[in-house]
Amino acid sequence: MNVPSPPEMKQLWKMLFPLLILLYLSGAVKSQVNPGVCRSPLGMSRGQILDEDISASSQWSDSTAAKYGRLDCEEGDGAWCPEIAGEPENINEFLQIDLRSLHFITLVGTQGRHAGGIGNEFAQTYKIKYSRDGSRWISWRNRQGKEVIQANRNAYDIVLKDLEPPIIARFVRFMPVIDHSMNVCMRVELYGCEWLDGLVSYNSPLGQKMTLNAQYIYLNDSVYDGAMSNSMTEGLGQLTDGMCGLDDFTHSHIYSVWPGYDYVGWTNESFPNGYVEIMFEFDRTRNFTTMKVHCNNMFSRRVKTFQKVVCYFRSELDWEATPISFSPVMDDVNPSARFVTVSLYNHMASAIKCQFYFSDIWMMFSEITFQSDTAMYNTTLSPPKTGPPISNQPGDDPTHKVDDSNTRILIGCLVAIIFILVAIIVIILWRQVWQKMLEKVSRRMLDDELTASLSIQSETFTYNNNNSPSSVSSEQESSSTYERIFPLGPDYQEPSRLVRKLPEFSQTSEDTGKLQMQCMEYICNLIYIYIFMYIYVFFSAASTNTSSKSPPVSVQEGVPHYAEADIVNLQGVTGGNTYAVPALTMDLLSGKDVAVEEFPRKLLTLKEKLGEGQFGEVHLCEAEGMQDFMDEDFSFDVIENQTVLVAVKMLRTDANKNARNDFLKEIKIMSRLKDPNIIRLLAVCMSSDPLCMITEYMENGDLNQFLSRHEPEGMIALLSNAPTVSYSNLHHMATHITSGMKYLSSLNFVHRDLATRNCLVGKNFTIKIADFGMSRNLYSGDYYRIQGRAVLPIRWMSWESILLGKFTTSSDVWAFGVTLWEMLTFCKEQPYSQLSDEQVIENTGEFFRDQRRQIYLPQPPMCPDPVYKLMLSCWHRNTKERPSFQEIHHTLLDCKP
Repeated sequence: MNVPSPPEMKQLWKMLFPLLILLYLSGAVKSQVNPGVCRSPLGMSRGQILDEDISASSQWSDSTAAKYGRLDCEEGDGAWCPEIAGEPENINEFLQIDLRSLHFITLVGTQGRHAGGIGNEFAQTYKIKYSRDGSRWISWRNRQGKEVIQANRNAYDIVLKDLEPPIIARFVRFMPVIDHSMNVCMRVELYGCEWLDGLVSYNSPLGQKMTLNAQYIYLNDSVYDGAMSNSMTEGLGQLTDGMCGLDDFTHSHIYSVWPGYDYVGWTNESFPNGYVEIMFEFDRTRNFTTMKVHCNNMFSRRVKTFQKVVCYFRSELDWEATPISFSPVMDDVNPSARFVTVSLYNHMASAIKCQFYFSDIWMMFSEITFQSDTAMYNTTLSPPKTGPPISNQPGDDPTHKVDDSNTRILIGCLVAIIFILVAIIVIILWRQVWQKMLEKVSRRMLDDELTASLSIQSETFTYNNNNSPSSVSSEQESSSTYERIFPLGPDYQEPSRLVRKLPEFSQTSEDTGKLQMQCMEYICNLIYIYIFMYIYVFFSAASTNTSSKSPPVSVQEGVPHYAEADIVNLQGVTGGNTYAVPALTMDLLSGKDVAVEEFPRKLLTLKEKLGEGQFGEVHLCEAEGMQDFMDEDFSFDVIENQTVLVAVKMLRTDANKNARNDFLKEIKIMSRLKDPNIIRLLAVCMSSDPLCMITEYMENGDLNQFLSRHEPEGMIALLSNAPTVSYSNLHHMATHITSGMKYLSSLNFVHRDLATRNCLVGKNFTIKIADFGMSRNLYSGDYYRIQGRAVLPIRWMSWESILLGKFTTSSDVWAFGVTLWEMLTFCKEQPYSQLSDEQVIENTGEFFRDQRRQIYLPQPPMCPDPVYKLMLSCWHRNTKERPSFQEIHHTLLDCKP
């Protein structure tokens, strides 16, 4: 069997990898749903919900039975019709749907009986009841407390109604309200998605009332669907409705509601023990990895995140004696609401009881979510009692076994691989028989010029003034089955292009043999790819449990950082390099000497560690006599003999050879970058270990922290006496960023991590692009670790970078759009803060499918329409339709305030 060549492997991989990623993610995501995304039909109209799962209180006739109550269907007599109309005060008739498992339902649709113009029965209003267990039924009410839903005005139109708040249920009943003036019939559909959190209820103290400036702030759980007396029991409410509260708890996402609506809050005066206890009940025993709590942190109003949380776990009937404890870092600088992530260390439990300790007078939560896999204990052994999970050593007794989707994936992959290997053996034997039969045809084919042979296209490279390579093809025309793609070219080969380029054959006897041989090779190559895919999924699934046992850490040595295959990857001291460098450009640089002077190490004074990475550390230092090391073209506004703040990257003394080589390459690259909006390399210390490179540092630190300490000009800033930044200042800084990126793109360099954390602020709002963000613990939450293989800034990455591993200038343009959004929100929240990391990745799948279901970052309040339109163009699905940095720079200059 012929092994596919590297070009073939690359093309086939680019065809199949997106599908693999989407398939894998669909099985891996185990987080709470987002109401803005969770709006898929659950199966009434398409038939996924079976007839036996649809029932009714009564039916007018067999032809109007419950099973005919499917939206947009005309079977039977065209709808479900009850036998007796219900009274407005006493509704007894209902159409019931059993979804077989808990679902998060955000939308309902109704329709009357049209029956091709024969019917004219519909429900003008209706109510909804739902149940999670089939025994306790709950009447749905909207956020203003109303039960009745306005429905249809004719028999044929579909009327969709958002459920605000959404419901979590297995059973749903539609209950038409009739005034006897007309008969009713209904066709219905439910929209939402499966509820994978498994949470069926939480028990908590009642939310309390705050008095603020003679105004009442009601912090009660107004949509809780359980019992409410002295406490809340056996229900779900605002902590699971998918809506995160705003930074200012006195305002809300929802119109026509009272102040404080988004949050459930308590004051420490009512809790002498100093904590609020909340118990969470789940549908079955689960393997818990994390809990995320969305907290308010408006410390100016004496509201802060919890000081500490202590969680107990119940498996079967007993509570574990030893709890876990977690204390988040207190933040007295940034008043933004935020998610606090608590690691649950793969504890097995069917219930969790958490005690949240006050750190100030008030504590407020708007959402609590859990990430887990369903699991069950080994019936002969007891569950683990304390601490993080301990891996079983040979000879140890296992404490539990996991029976989740990953196990099914592993079994399915193993079975598939066995069948594929058997198929390969059969194909090889069959091919050997055919080889003898087609021997003459094969010889003749070797003598002829094949119309589908692979011809080599020669290329000569020239360089323009910007050192960017361009290619000139020779006169020889290529008929290659797989085209060579220039490194850093904006295109990747779509599957449709690959199919169009397959050779055509006439059906002669000779060509038939040739076709069979080539088809055989093609099939074998595909099988080879599928084996690779299954092995990839196998090891990804196998590492799920181990990767979730500890918080994200730096990339381990030998683990690939996110990168393009055609560029040089430099593992800098920060864990990842600033720039992705074309291999061709790297070759050109390799023959040049580094024009950077040696700096006396004794003239450096360490002041602060800015961060650390896999291979070294980054320190803020004071340097004496740095003026003597400046280039002639370098403007350095410093008084003579004055110390200068610099950033010093130090390579660890125990770094391996590859790391040292990459460090030298990074110095070589940095020495060639000379732009007023790019951090410059000033000097090096290479005479002894540790090796150091000295770069600029701006006195105002990074842009993220700079903006989070400021407020936009306006009344709020005047009242709080906070330092301000005007819109014109933001615009000025944005043009600096585009200017620096325009310079990098002219050299075909790709940054791959453009964000406010990687922009430094100097005097007069000068911006210079750097790469320190990844090394700082402060920004560890901005990077997502995928199955222990890579650390990715997914909230800034384009869809093709996440799904295809494609990093180009166009993906940097996408990141700039997110960076601009950060700036206009004053870095008060993380991009897509309402989405979990897994939901962000899900959203990139929506960009890939391009069915207009993708979620975009919203327009910031102070963002003009032309600037938001520019952001949206940066996030275009098609990379060719995104603007270049030169175009963005000109656009910003044209719309200067």
